Amino acid sequence: MNTRTYDNPVVAGFHPDPSVCRAGDDYYLVCSSFEYFPGVPIFHSRDLVHWRQIGNVLDRPSQLHLPPDIPASGGIYAPTIRHHDGTFYLITTNVGGRGNFIVTAERPEGPWSDPVWIDLPGIDPDLTWDENGSCWCAFSGTQVARIDPAAGQMLEGPYQVWSGTGGKYPEAPHLFQVDGRWYLLMSEGGTERGHAVSIARARSPRGPFEPGPANPILTHRGTDRPIQSTGHADLVQAADGSWWMVLLGTRPRGYTPEFQVLGRETFLTPVRWEDGWPVVGPVEERHPAPAVWHPLAPEPSRDDFDGDALAPYWISPRDRPDGSWSLTERPGRLTLHATGPTLDRPGHTFVGRRQQHHDCRVTARLEPAPPGSEPAGSEPPGSEPGTAGLSIRMDEAHHYDLEVSGGRARVIARIGPLRQCVAERPVPPGPLTLTIDVRTRDILPPSVIGPVAGSPTQPTGVAARGPDTISFSAGDTLLAELDGRYLSTEVATGFTGRVIGMYATEGSACFDWFDYQATG
Repeated sequence: MNTRTYDNPVVAGFHPDPSVCRAGDDYYLVCSSFEYFPGVPIFHSRDLVHWRQIGNVLDRPSQLHLPPDIPASGGIYAPTIRHHDGTFYLITTNVGGRGNFIVTAERPEGPWSDPVWIDLPGIDPDLTWDENGSCWCAFSGTQVARIDPAAGQMLEGPYQVWSGTGGKYPEAPHLFQVDGRWYLLMSEGGTERGHAVSIARARSPRGPFEPGPANPILTHRGTDRPIQSTGHADLVQAADGSWWMVLLGTRPRGYTPEFQVLGRETFLTPVRWEDGWPVVGPVEERHPAPAVWHPLAPEPSRDDFDGDALAPYWISPRDRPDGSWSLTERPGRLTLHATGPTLDRPGHTFVGRRQQHHDCRVTARLEPAPPGSEPAGSEPPGSEPGTAGLSIRMDEAHHYDLEVSGGRARVIARIGPLRQCVAERPVPPGPLTLTIDVRTRDILPPSVIGPVAGSPTQPTGVAARGPDTISFSAGDTLLAELDGRYLSTEVATGFTGRVIGMYATEGSACFDWFDYQATG
């Protein structure tokens, strides 16, 4: 008897809208990336539980154009990945761009082709093939069309086939053929706490579709389960014949209405079939594991920037121009050159990674760039080093920054229309270790909402009932502790989660290393 279990989520942090496919004994999973570049992270697994990012599908400007006027939570929505006749296909939508497109690859780690644009309305497109080799695309609405994926042409349809059970925003459709029937899996109820998964079936992808008798087949709405907002699901059959569902969910924390700060994450849950319908139980924090178990060695928590390319988990808002960063100017260090004067507007230099744990610590070693390293037109050699540091962000209007400039370290809070320096201290010249510590413990007793002059750890007497406390240190000096609720989806709105990273807003700076540790 198999007593092995796995923990949810299987891909933690801001990794929403998962889609999965199997090629032989290997599984590949992709997620939405919205306004971040590179786009569409792709993961590999041998057991559906242990995943490792092997790249990004959209990793060059010819594939992904996200101009400065693309708002936060715009960009790349809900990709679908499929493997057919030896080729990997991915279809997705650039919201705010040209719309829906397809890219292909012989190997999942790439390189992936440039986009083939297809004139289909809506978002959340899906691909599947029938027994005759015809390619069908389902998309939000819920509509189905027969297409030519190589030419980007619609050949038949679209047909309005099924709009769910009446919940708002019927979306994320996926078509499957199982035992001679076509199944349409879709989500409805919105991507918030009312999220749900429903299903219908037909004899043809054109319909008519018969709704499942137990719809919705999955929802956590109205429950006190620690995992909420379950929806946007995809199905995959394992090599042993078992069926599994990947889906998004959230793990809200803090006092009512609770706050989710990591974004929508990827969860895995088993599926069984009864009377020709899939049956899905509640998504638990721990489930019995699949029959195949293939654990992976943990990835290093520290990046010393010794490679010739950035690791695939590093992302930047909208763009990462070649002249804004370098691993070769000072080998073994990441050099950043400012492209914009503030993190409050698009166009700045920022390289970050998703926050994946509720309790974590990020530490980085900041070194002033040597004289003469600044790009042409910036400060002359020998001038005061630029402005740089660490930032934990939701978007341009919601971020906390630990910044070093002019011999001083400061903590800056940007919350909606308000921007304030909440703490400032002198720091010694030369290399400096910067730390952002996120902790969920001790959030209900009175604690520091903002620093008090002369005593940054003195309580204000106000209970911090947010999801966590975020502290900022330069060297051994604690500068400030801030309430994490203001960097949450419930405050910032949108579809993304927190990203923590390095930035430069004036001149240049080098980072010797960056370390991310789970501390819970």
